[in-house]
Amino acid sequence: MTAHRTAGRANQKLRTRTAIVEAAAELSGTGREVTMPEIARAALVSEATAYRYFPDLAGLLREAIAGQLPSAATALEAVADSGDPVARVAAATEFLLRHILSRQGVVRALIAATITRPGAPPHARPGLRFGLIDNALAPLERSLGAADPAALAQLKRDLAVVVSAEALFGLTDLHGLDPEQAIVSIVHTATTLTRTALQDLPDRP
Repeated sequence: MTAHRTAGRANQKLRTRTAIVEAAAELSGTGREVTMPEIARAALVSEATAYRYFPDLAGLLREAIAGQLPSAATALEAVADSGDPVARVAAATEFLLRHILSRQGVVRALIAATITRPGAPPHARPGLRFGLIDNALAPLERSLGAADPAALAQLKRDLAVVVSAEALFGLTDLHGLDPEQAIVSIVHTATTLTRTALQDLPDRP
């Protein structure tokens, strides 16, 4: 009987944990603000119970969206055959920004958690943008990476600043642009950076 009760409690705990993760995953795709009270309500548990299973919101959200992020190769299928880094960067930038807009509630929550915990490890936030940038610049890796690796590394850092949720929210929240205007502006900046870097690199293809 004791073993049966122990197994029953373990199964109930697993069901509760799964319900919380699934509720967070579903809410993350709505684009709305995602909070622990809202997740708890959707999972039909108390907020205290949700926090007992997940002491911080960021940890829960990371687990909830772990399987939702597309690979960089999948995201850039439309330009897979293109050898033009500028076109590839434009596609990567637009994909990332529209992905962010579609789930901006969870993205904002993760940004907030990262900012308030500056010592958090690099994986504290999913790194889709870095994979997209690497994939977009793959033609340069093959043709020019050996010629001027420092310049290529600098371009990747420059793009990481621009091709980001922070840049998007800065333009929409602080500068007052609507999302479409913000996307156009950021794509313009990212492609300008790429063109400039290509001009400065030796032996351009």
